Amino acid sequence: MRLVSTENIQVGSVLAKSIVNEREQVLLQEGVVLTERLIKRLKELGVSLAYIKDHENEVSELESAVSEVLRKKTKKIIQDTYTKMSRQETVAGSSLVLESASKEYIELMRTILDEVREQEALLDLISDIFIVDDYIFTHSFNVTLYSVAIGLKLHLPIKQLETLGLGALLHDVGKLKVPRDILLKPGKLTEEEFEEIKRHADYGYTILKEVKTIPLIVAHCAYQHHERLDGTGYPRGLKEDEIQYLAKIIAVADVFDAVTSNRVYRKAMLPHEGLEILYAGCGRLFDLKIVEAFRSAVAVYPVGLTVELSNNTIGIVKRQNIGLSDRPIIEIIEENGKRIHNRYLLDLSEQLDLVIVKCNIEINN
Repeated sequence: MRLVSTENIQVGSVLAKSIVNEREQVLLQEGVVLTERLIKRLKELGVSLAYIKDHENEVSELESAVSEVLRKKTKKIIQDTYTKMSRQETVAGSSLVLESASKEYIELMRTILDEVREQEALLDLISDIFIVDDYIFTHSFNVTLYSVAIGLKLHLPIKQLETLGLGALLHDVGKLKVPRDILLKPGKLTEEEFEEIKRHADYGYTILKEVKTIPLIVAHCAYQHHERLDGTGYPRGLKEDEIQYLAKIIAVADVFDAVTSNRVYRKAMLPHEGLEILYAGCGRLFDLKIVEAFRSAVAVYPVGLTVELSNNTIGIVKRQNIGLSDRPIIEIIEENGKRIHNRYLLDLSEQLDLVIVKCNIEINN
């Protein structure tokens, strides 16, 4: 099985994993032979990556980051609550809706935390390729998983982990007060539109601080997740220790998921590209220890991705090494520009002189 950019998928390739939407409706079935028309359709749907069968190797199963039952339950709770809140004309009304749902959110957060904590593998959300119908719901869920994974690596106490998860789950609640035509605009935002987008942090804080059944720090997470260490963030231009620690964690998870998700105005980056953005901002925008915790918790090179190594070999990411997300186990399929018949495994955690130099390589089947 290989993870391939839709730009590089060749006509005649066989889909190795079904493409579904968030309502679990299958849009393209596993096993279908991809024609030029189907590949074009995938691009139109915003699918930038797909798993295809590797005819020289048995297809391996990919494990979901969390169970489908939990994923569905979480998104339904978020969607139901946000729908009720969007019908409220006042901030007080939105706060009351959240307050009535807070017990359900807290119980849900504990379930998510238990499931992520029990997972031995690196977190790999790219193994589940969905057509996203509403970015806010999916983004909130992904940011929660990433934030909790970071928190676990940082050995945060259980109560703090629960608060972190709630803060992540609700960090974008203020976007409900931003006009949808601005949120979903495919082109470049005007200065006035961007200022309205930025107000979602204020809106979120205003809503959440009135919810008496959740910790006040959850409101500050919504308020501060766009603040940056050097003071260039918004809405208040806070610096360093002026920013709540949990908000710093959510900021890292938020940026990574934003750049590695398909948006109406740009294609998704691969995980290692998202990590490069985080590292480029370390010490200036993001806390280095948080980024390093993220790196050790999340699969930077997803299983199935085709990569080129510094010794002029090409291979497919086969398995992950726990805690070493940038040193996976690679199945070598090509040496010095020639396909080889006897594939072999190369563990980058043992071959420290080798590094991945290029990803998502186009190869012939």
